[in-house]
Amino acid sequence: MIVTLTANPSLDRTVELGGALRRGEVLRATSATAEPGGKGVNVVRAVTAAGRLAVAVLPAGHDDPVVLALRELGIPHRAVPVPLPSRTNLTVTEPDGTTTKINEPGQPLGPDVLDGLAQALLREAAGARWAVLSGSLPPGPPPGWYAELVAALRATACSVAVDTSGAPLAALLAAGPRSAPDLLKPNAEELAEAVGADPADLDGDPAATAAAAAELVRRGTGAVLATLGAQGAVLVTADGAWRASPPPVTARSTVGAGDSALSGYLLADLAGADEAERLRLAVAYGSAAAALPGSQLPTPQDARPADVAVDVLAAPPASNLPHPQPDRHRPHDPNGARTPLRPLG
Repeated sequence: MIVTLTANPSLDRTVELGGALRRGEVLRATSATAEPGGKGVNVVRAVTAAGRLAVAVLPAGHDDPVVLALRELGIPHRAVPVPLPSRTNLTVTEPDGTTTKINEPGQPLGPDVLDGLAQALLREAAGARWAVLSGSLPPGPPPGWYAELVAALRATACSVAVDTSGAPLAALLAAGPRSAPDLLKPNAEELAEAVGADPADLDGDPAATAAAAAELVRRGTGAVLATLGAQGAVLVTADGAWRASPPPVTARSTVGAGDSALSGYLLADLAGADEAERLRLAVAYGSAAAALPGSQLPTPQDARPADVAVDVLAAPPASNLPHPQPDRHRPHDPNGARTPLRPLG
C-alpha cells in the first residue's frame, strides 16, 4: 500500500481556452472541470487507477467539497476534521499546453489538527510500502514539520518519499540523516534551490542535474528523482545515475505531471522494477499526464514506457556516498531478494 499526506488539499478547477490567454479581455472557455487535488491526493488517484491500494490522509471536514469528490470517485482517504473548507485552485490551459495556475494559500492548521494528521499517517504507514509527504504547507505547521514526520516514520517499515519546495524542503535537508527521505522528487528549480545552484546551470544539462542530485545523495537522501518537464527526468541513487528522455507528446496541460511521474516511479517499485525501469515508468506517466486535458491523471493504458529512452549517466563517486541501507531505494521483498517485474494493475 501507499499512503500519502496532503496537508494543503484543494478543489482543482481547470478551464481550457480555445485560444491564447489575453489579459484584460473577456474569454470563452471550451471546457471546465473540477477535481479533488493536492499533490498527495493526485498520487493516490493515479496509483489506485493502476489497481494498487493507496490512501490519502488530508485535513478536511466530512462535507468538504474535496472529501465529497473523493467519495464519489471511490478514492480511499482518511480526513482529519477542520472547520473551514479546502482551498480552490484555478488552472487555465491554452491550446499549446501553456498552463497558468492561481493557487489559494490554504486554511490554517492548528496543533490539534497537525497531531491528528501525524497520527493518521503513522497508523496507515504501519502497513504501507511507501509513505509520501507531498505538496506545500498551509499556514500553521512549522517549516520543519515534514522533517519531524520523516523521523517519526522511521519507526515503521515503510519507505518515505517527499515532494515539496521552499522552506519545508530547506528544513528537511538541514535536519540531518534521520530525516533524510528514501526518495526526494524535486523539479529542476527545486533541485537547484536545494544545493544552492543557479537553475539556469541545470537547464538542459543532465550531467549537471545528476551532479546536483548526487550531492543530496551524499548528504543521506536515498534517491533523487529530478523531473525536468519536456526534457524527461534524472534519477540518482547510491548505485548510479540514469537519464530518461520522454516520447514526443502534444502537451495539453502540465497539471499533475510531476505527481504522475512520482506515481509511475512508485508503481514500478511496487512491481519490483530496477532503477532504470522505475525511471522509465516515471517519465512515461509524467508525459502521459501532460498530454491529457485539465487535471486528468493517467492510467496504465495512457503511459507509453516502451517509448521512453533510458541512458546510464556517470555514477556519483562511490567513496563519498553513504553505504546503502537494506531495502532502501530497492524493490521491496520480505526475503531480501530483488523481485521480478510484474504487470501493473
